[in-house]
Amino acid sequence: MSSTEIQRNIAEGSSRSVIDQPALPAPAPLSRYESQKRRDWNTFGQYLRNQKPPVALSQCNCNHVLEFLRYLDQFGKTKVHLHGCVFFGQREPPAPCTCPLRQAWGSLDALIGRLRAAYEENGGAPENNPFGNGAIRVYLREVKECQAKARGIPYKKKKKRKNQIKMSDEAKQSKLS
Repeated sequence: MSSTEIQRNIAEGSSRSVIDQPALPAPAPLSRYESQKRRDWNTFGQYLRNQKPPVALSQCNCNHVLEFLRYLDQFGKTKVHLHGCVFFGQREPPAPCTCPLRQAWGSLDALIGRLRAAYEENGGAPENNPFGNGAIRVYLREVKECQAKARGIPYKKKKKRKNQIKMSDEAKQSKLS
């Protein structure tokens, strides 16, 4: 109802008021994940716009994503000991050192997952998704291994249980029959 209509109704003594109008439903608040995904997407877009020359999203490739991940390292909060550090490989070093702070592997992995989803939600084709590129997975694996060694945490691949292997072999045999 416009302000002119409201004034006309008041002048005519209409009992219909603004309160009688159906209210538009408020949009549901975004989940924590959706809010973070939107924030990450906007940050990545801003990063691309700040490049010299600016990079259009349609021109973005895995190299831009890798540069973005390396750029984010400067804002990290995880101490990653260098090979020459006396605390290299220690889980809980007894004293401070000058090794750099980096983004934690888990944070980068989660970020890539959110950006991969946001890319497709914003019209990007899944087959062209730079966040799903193999080079990104290799980079994340290298970061994980490097941080694990620097902190003395062994990450080992989980072995498949024998039951699962037998079942998959039986499934293959049944497909061949």
